[in-house]
Order: sequence, then structure tokens, then C-alpha cells
Amino acid sequence: MSFSHYSVEMPTTDSALPGRKERMPVLENHFVIGNPLHPPFPPTMQTAIFGMGCFWGPERKFWEQQGVYTTAVGYTAGLTPNPTYEEICSGLTGHSEVVQIVFDPMTVTYRELLILFWECHDPTQGMRQGNDMGTQYRSGIYTFSEKQLAEAMQSKTAFQKKLLASGYGGITTEILPAGEFYFAEHYHQQYLAKVPNGYCGTDGTGIGFR
Repeated sequence: MSFSHYSVEMPTTDSALPGRKERMPVLENHFVIGNPLHPPFPPTMQTAIFGMGCFWGPERKFWEQQGVYTTAVGYTAGLTPNPTYEEICSGLTGHSEVVQIVFDPMTVTYRELLILFWECHDPTQGMRQGNDMGTQYRSGIYTFSEKQLAEAMQSKTAFQKKLLASGYGGITTEILPAGEFYFAEHYHQQYLAKVPNGYCGTDGTGIGFR
């Protein structure tokens, strides 16, 4: 099958790839932090999921944040079960490339993670991020509670005002309840720790949230 990285139209249930039952094999522990990638996590931890374009650079931003217990990259908000990276790039799964962050809310708040999210990408670009085009590169916040949803919406409103004042357009970030998270292949996990000079792409708009 021929795959394209440039599909900007979401697939339908009829056009989406069928996927598979088998889950992606992933190493047990974080390459940098050393904590587990898989649950169960300590009961005091909370989870956040963000899509900010190519997931390599954003993952590093979050694992460097104090209070983050572990991070993993993967796929969510799509139709195809247990997709592969090649399938994601076809535009026929509907998934977004995302970072899953498990964090200690006593050390770093969800609001602080949202600030990092808004500042480290351009949330006005629709189905792309910089030169990366395709549905998998869309901006997204995937929430785990009513409280997270409320904070995400409040932060979007606040950052939109700053963007408009600086000449940017409307925010295209999708904000949805978190669905199934599928781990990406092992070579994508903590990629920039393994390939330090690899593509990062977290410059954002240069507009500070604070």
C-alpha cells in the first residue's frame, strides 16, 4: 500500500483502515527517567494527553518538566485499533500523534502543563504543524476529567486573546475527552534522548502564555 504524509481530510468509519487486535510491543521503562511506561502508576499520579504535531520534541519538553513521572508517545482520537506509524501517516486512521504525561499534581499542576502545551507549538495551523502536514499533526487536548476540561477551555480562551493581539488567527486545537491511547513503536519512545540531533519542532509562536 502506498502511504502519504499529507492527508488533511479525516477518514470515515467506512474508509478507515481495519487495524488489528494485537497491541504494539513497548519496552517497560522510560529510557531517560527510568519509571514504568505502563500502568499501574502510583495512585497519586494524574494523566494528561496532548497533541502538538510531531511527538518527538514535545515528549522531551514534558519529560524535562519537574513533577513528571513518565511520558510516552502514541496515537489517539482515531478510528483504527492498534495502528502502526505507517498507517497513521496514510491519513486513513484518523489518529493524532500525542504525548501521554503521567504527573504528580502536588509538584506540577495541570495548568502548568497546559502553559507548556500552548507555548511550544502553533495551535492555529489546523491539520499541520510547520512543514509537517496531515491529520496526525493536528493540535489537541484530550482530557480525563471535568476539571481538566474546564481548565483546558479556560486556557484556550486566555491564549486566544494573546494570539489575536499578535496577529494570529483562531485556535484550531481540538479538545475532547481522552479515548484509547495506543503506544507508538519502541523506536519513537524518548526519541530525542536516543537521537539528540533529531527533529524537534517545539519553537511555537514565540508568544508567552503568562
